[in-house]
Amino acid sequence: MPNDLPNVVVDSLDVPAIERLRVTPSTHPPRMLLLYGSLRERSYSRFLTQEAEHLLKHFGADTRVFDPRGLPLPDGAAVDHPKVRELRELSLWSEGQVWTSPERHGAISAVMKAQIDWIPLSVGAVRPTQGRTLAVMQVSGGSQSFNAVNQMRVLGRWMRMVTIPNQSSVAKAYQEFDEAGRMKPSSYYDRVVDVMEELFKFTLLTRDVSSYLTDRYSERKESGETLMRRVNLSAAI
Repeated sequence: MPNDLPNVVVDSLDVPAIERLRVTPSTHPPRMLLLYGSLRERSYSRFLTQEAEHLLKHFGADTRVFDPRGLPLPDGAAVDHPKVRELRELSLWSEGQVWTSPERHGAISAVMKAQIDWIPLSVGAVRPTQGRTLAVMQVSGGSQSFNAVNQMRVLGRWMRMVTIPNQSSVAKAYQEFDEAGRMKPSSYYDRVVDVMEELFKFTLLTRDVSSYLTDRYSERKESGETLMRRVNLSAAI
């Protein structure tokens, strides 16, 4: 078949190959970071996050739940603030994440958004979220809604994460948890199990090949052009 692509494209093109996906799988437990979006004493987003953590631990994951108390507003403190540093380090450590937000005025909560906003898209050549898997869940005080999970899907895509197809939305959350904060048996709980199973599987599937899956032609082309400019500059000097 004749090549009808410009040479500049061919030079940076990487033809996808199944062999690049055949790697020796990691043996350490999948590392999961869980974020929730409420500071209330009886926080249903925290309760739902804790249920997710119980399930992920049962599957064999290494989990961390970030406590948002004390996290300053975005741009309200330096990036070396202890809570900001903790959050960013946990994001780098993670291989998968769970975001759980209450729905506030048809959107995710400010607490949830602040956490996401403090995690940068990139720090130099390091991308703290790129290629990591993501599951999104929400709790509502009224009827079932999907506004919060839909917004988090947009944010996950913007953060270059692999957001799994399944999701959880718990309506009238105050009815779904007992006094100890444990979730009662229901179809809502069954869906949480579904979501955590799927997240765990997708993380196992992608974590060892995420750098290949997120390797981009446009970035390779830009890197090549930058290198060529440096070579030309050095030659001119």
